[in-house]
Amino acid sequence: MCAERMQRIIIAIILGFVMGTAATGMGEAGSSGLQIAFLTQLILIIMLLVGGLTGFCPSLAILRQILPPCDRGEK
Repeated sequence: MCAERMQRIIIAIILGFVMGTAATGMGEAGSSGLQIAFLTQLILIIMLLVGGLTGFCPSLAILRQILPPCDRGEK
């Protein structure tokens, strides 16, 4: 498993968590599930925008210290 693939898997898990949290938070009047889903989604959007605009993704930098990059075997 390489770092870039693992990052995509983690983002998919986070998006699933957000969707589930939003779904459970919509039905209850006093639940903070919708707020947690909104904040998690906002953090994910900011992280992806920073990575897209600057070319530096903090989560990918951390994962590359743990896992090898995907293009390592091609060279």
